[in-house]
Amino acid sequence: MKLKLLATLSILALGAVAARAQTAPQVSLPGQPAPAPKFTDEQLLEEFGWFIGKRVGLTELEFSAADLEVLIKGFRAAALGKDSPYELEKIGPAMDEFMQKRQNAYLAKLKTKNESATAAYFAKLKENKAVVALPSGLHYEIVKEGAGPAPKPTDTVKVHYTGTLIDGKVFDSSVTRGEPAEFQLDQVIPGWTEGIQKVTKGGKIKLYIPPQLGYGDQGNSGIPPGSTLVFEVELLDIKGGAAMPAMPAKK
Repeated sequence: MKLKLLATLSILALGAVAARAQTAPQVSLPGQPAPAPKFTDEQLLEEFGWFIGKRVGLTELEFSAADLEVLIKGFRAAALGKDSPYELEKIGPAMDEFMQKRQNAYLAKLKTKNESATAAYFAKLKENKAVVALPSGLHYEIVKEGAGPAPKPTDTVKVHYTGTLIDGKVFDSSVTRGEPAEFQLDQVIPGWTEGIQKVTKGGKIKLYIPPQLGYGDQGNSGIPPGSTLVFEVELLDIKGGAAMPAMPAKK
């Protein structure tokens, strides 16, 4: 937590410097009053406090109002340059355990929420007659038929893809980056390994990947634990041999 806070402050400081460097100075013409500031110091301090709290993940830790008062007490002491109220070497292990319990509680709650959302999503998906359900739990839909053979697990594929959560939030996209991805098919998440074999070169497929075939309870960057993933993939090319794996990587 301390490291995250320090990193946040560094980001803020660098952002402020960059903003000042990129913004042209406002010059008042003779006889004209200087422009009034857009925000008061109080508003800026409030925003600064919000930014710190948001970036260090206070929302996820679900502190009560009483917890926040104690937290602010420690924050105030640090801001005033006071020493730590306790010996860090002694309290450190207990603090780590305390924060880990908070984080685990949040992750468990999030997992339960996502499991419920996943069940509802796949129940609704059954109404789409174009979607094929496989025994593994993977669902897929051929958006555009390709030509030629389908790739094998040991093949390297070249693809364009966009990955979203079931709420539509994009977490990764080679299309946005403007550069196709290449990877060996058996070096990615199971939902991809199985699903991309269902489309041929030049074709497009939509994959509906349940958590156990994606990133499971661990999640990944931008992907909460227990998330169902939706990928739209265009298979541009199939190559033999191995290549360096690219996102999405296997757990």
